Amino acid sequence: MLIAESLTKEYRSGERTLAVLKNVSFVVQPGEFVAITGPSGSGKTTLLGLLAGLDTPSQGRVILDGAEMSSMSEDDRARIRSAKVGFVFQSFQLISTLTASENVQVPLELRGEAGAERRAADLLERVGLAERSTHFPMQLSGGEQQRVAIARAFSNRPSILFADEPTGNLDAASGERVVALLEELNRESGSTVVIVTHDAVLASRARRQIRLADGAVIEDTGSAGHTV
Repeated sequence: MLIAESLTKEYRSGERTLAVLKNVSFVVQPGEFVAITGPSGSGKTTLLGLLAGLDTPSQGRVILDGAEMSSMSEDDRARIRSAKVGFVFQSFQLISTLTASENVQVPLELRGEAGAERRAADLLERVGLAERSTHFPMQLSGGEQQRVAIARAFSNRPSILFADEPTGNLDAASGERVVALLEELNRESGSTVVIVTHDAVLASRARRQIRLADGAVIEDTGSAGHTV
C-alpha cells in the first residue's frame, strides 16, 4: 500500500542546511494500523506530509498504492489524494459555516459523486453523531468535532487514512473514543491507517510502531509486532 524509500527532507536556514528527515525507509502493507512516534522535532509531521503527498522529499520517493507520488505534479498528487487518501488533522479543520453533515459531504461533492447526503448520514451514525448532523462545528465539543473529521476522512472510502495527532486536542475520554473509532473503521473498512502521535497509549493500540529520533527511524516493530 505504501513504500517510503530513502526519504530525506532538507530546508535551507540562512547559510545552513537543516535535515529534518534522513534516509527514512519502510513498507506499509494493506490494512495495517501503524503509529509513527517520536519526540517533538523528530520529523513525524514532516514524514506524514511526504507520505500523503502534501509535500515532496529532497531525496527518495513515496509510492502510494502503485503511484509514485514524489515524481508527480501537485495537481496529479491532489487527484491521487482525492481518490485514495483520507486525512485527519489535530485541529479538526472543519468548515465553520457548514453543518456536520455538510462537512462530511464536501469530499464527495468535490468529486461529483451522487448520494453524498446519504453517505454522510450513514457515517455520522457510525461515529455516534446522527443526532448532531445539523449542528455547526462551534456547537460541537472537541471530541465531537474530531469524530466529524474522521467521518469526513472516510467519506470517499480511502485506501489509506493519515491522521496527525488525532487525540492531541482532546481529553482522555474523548481521545479513547476516537482511538476506538479509528480501530473499528480500520478493521471493518480495510483501510490502511497511519497515525502520527506522541500519545504512548494511542501508539500502543496500533499493531505496529515506527519510532523516529532526529529525523531517522530508530525502531520499527514490524507488522508482526517484533522489532526489526
